[in-house]
Amino acid sequence: MSIFEIIAERKIQQAIERGEFDNLPGKGKPLPPDDLDMVPEELRMSYKILKNAGIVPEEIELRKTIMSLNDLLNACSDEKERNEIRKKISEKQLRYNIIMESKGIKVVDPFYQAKIMEKLK
Repeated sequence: MSIFEIIAERKIQQAIERGEFDNLPGKGKPLPPDDLDMVPEELRMSYKILKNAGIVPEEIELRKTIMSLNDLLNACSDEKERNEIRKKISEKQLRYNIIMESKGIKVVDPFYQAKIMEKLK
């Protein structure tokens, strides 16, 4: 254990003894999801640091945009507009897949995966 880890552990233990962690919101509850499920474990810390600095990696921004576009698609009733939204989703999904595959992560399109599952039933 490094000197920094020892100092950090000592500070945490002192705070526990003073009761500084007793009334924190969410105590005893699971941590909320962090939107990094698709990020390899070895990259998660660096992604969190970038996120805290206000810098969001392109693939994370693309995932958020794709989810928003899917919500918009579900709420849309005009067929012409739905086709435009589908086109945007396809473009964003393609860019996301290219980025992830460049990092060695194989991505299966959720829509395509759902279609496969339907065929297997």
